[in-house]
Amino acid sequence: MTGRTPRLGRLRRVTVTSEGRAGRPVEARGARPRRRGAQPKVVALGGGMGLSASLAALRRITGDLTAVVTVADDGGSSGRLRDELGVLPPGDLRKALAALCGDDDWGQTWARVIQHRFQSKGDLHEHAVGNLLIVALWEQLGDHVQALDLVGRLLGAHGRVLPMSAVPLELQALVKGHDPDRPDDVDTVRGQANVALTPGEVQTVHLVPHDPPAVPEAVAAVLDADWVVLGPGSWFSSVIPHLLVPELLEALTETKARRVLSLNLAPQPGETEGFSPQRHLEVLGRHAPKLALDVVLADEAAVPDRDLLTDAAKRFGAAVELAPVARTDGSPRHDTELLAAAYDRIFRMHGRIGPWR
Repeated sequence: MTGRTPRLGRLRRVTVTSEGRAGRPVEARGARPRRRGAQPKVVALGGGMGLSASLAALRRITGDLTAVVTVADDGGSSGRLRDELGVLPPGDLRKALAALCGDDDWGQTWARVIQHRFQSKGDLHEHAVGNLLIVALWEQLGDHVQALDLVGRLLGAHGRVLPMSAVPLELQALVKGHDPDRPDDVDTVRGQANVALTPGEVQTVHLVPHDPPAVPEAVAAVLDADWVVLGPGSWFSSVIPHLLVPELLEALTETKARRVLSLNLAPQPGETEGFSPQRHLEVLGRHAPKLALDVVLADEAAVPDRDLLTDAAKRFGAAVELAPVARTDGSPRHDTELLAAAYDRIFRMHGRIGPWR
C-alpha cells in the first residue's frame, strides 16, 4: 500500500497524473497562467453524505474534480471489513465514487450496483457491493490510489477519489455528558460511529495515530487546486478530521487555492446538537487555529443571525455567502442544482481568474 508522504516542500514541486504517478515538475501555481475558458481545479474534502452532496453539485460545474475522503469510519460494512482484513474503511470512498457517476444509464446503473447492500442471514448481510469491490482491488493491486482510479474508470466517474491517509484511523473525542448519569463528567469516546451518536457535548476530537501519513496525491491535489471545498458533513467525524492530518493541514494553509467552507443545513443530532452556524466555525477554529478561509457558504434559511455568522467568518478572513441550497421538501438535505449554482457563483465572484465558460 502507499507509504508515508514526502515532506511538503518536495510535494509542491511535483504534479500527479490521473494514474496516480508522479509526473513532470511544474512551476508554482502563481507562475502558471491558466488559459481562458479552462475549468477550475476543485478539491472537495469530507466524508459520508455531506461530501456526496457536494460532489454531485461540483461535477456539474467542473470536469477537474478530486475528492479527498476521511478514513476513520468504523461502523457497518466498512467497520467489519476493517476489523477482519485490516484495510482502510471503504464506505465513504464508495459513496464519493457513486456521487461522481454520470446521469446516463451507465453511470446510474453502476451507482446503484456499488451502493447495493446484500440482505441475507449470513456473513454477507448488509455488505455493500462497492466496499467488496474496492477492497478486492486493494488486495490485488497493493495500492490504494491505483485501485480507486481503476474503480473510477469502470464507473465512468466525473472526478477522482482519494483517501486522506493511507492507514486506518481511529477517531477519539472528549465528550462532556456522554453518560447521561454523569452530565458534568468528560469522557473519551472512541470510534467514529460512537462520536457521531453521542448524547453528550463533543469538545474536541483527535486521531489515533496522532501523526498519520497523508496520501501524497491528496496533498498534491490541494496544492495544485484553484478551489478547495470543505464540508458539508458530520462536523466532528467527517469535516474536522482532515485538519488533524498534519501534512494535509499544512497543504491547506500553504495552498494558493481559495477555500470555501460549506455549512450544514441543520445541527446533527448527537455530535452538534444545538449548534448555531457560528458555533460550527468556532469549533473548526479551535482545531485548526491557523486555517484561513475565503468564503463561508450557508443556506439563507438556516442562518437566524447573519451578523453573528459574519463576525465568526471574519476571524478566518472569510466573506459569508447566503444562498438557497436546501431541498424544497423541508428535509435537511442539499438540492444538487441549487448547490451547484451557489458554488458556480462563488467561483466566479471570488475567483482570481476570469470565467471558466
